[in-house]
Amino acid sequence: MANRPETDIEAEKQLWDQLSDTRTGMLWVQGSGQHPQPMTHFADPDSGALWFITASDTDLVAAMGEGAQAGFTLVSGSGDYHASMTGPLVPYNSDEKIDELWNFAVAAWFEKGRADETVQLIKFTPREASVWASQGNPVLVGLKMMRAAMTEGESHPDVGTHKVLHLSIAA
Repeated sequence: MANRPETDIEAEKQLWDQLSDTRTGMLWVQGSGQHPQPMTHFADPDSGALWFITASDTDLVAAMGEGAQAGFTLVSGSGDYHASMTGPLVPYNSDEKIDELWNFAVAAWFEKGRADETVQLIKFTPREASVWASQGNPVLVGLKMMRAAMTEGESHPDVGTHKVLHLSIAA
């Protein structure tokens, strides 16, 4: 269950915790005309980055080119946390980083495994994030919404908190 962070520092820590706990989201290149696509990410709070491993011959990599602005959206498995982030997306060449992140799930996408010549590492560095966190299960949220709809003068049910974060740029 997501908590309701009071400060931006707490909200940024919660964002990285949620990114570490939820392994997939929707990634897109801004202005490409492509729909967001599901991607598994590897959260790296120390560097302030999300890493993705994909194939170099994908539409996403073509749209990114040598680098582009991108967006990434995350919804927690329990549905009590949502985040939408924007920032630069770049191809990144590092055999060491690929080896660090490589696992059986990634290998399933490549016919030749780690030796496949299309393995492409990409790095997304979120610069801004809009986050929504609620404390409560969907039934409780629904009851609060129903109560607000039925109570005169109460039009906004207290179902959570929303913050826009300007994320620190990691060195």
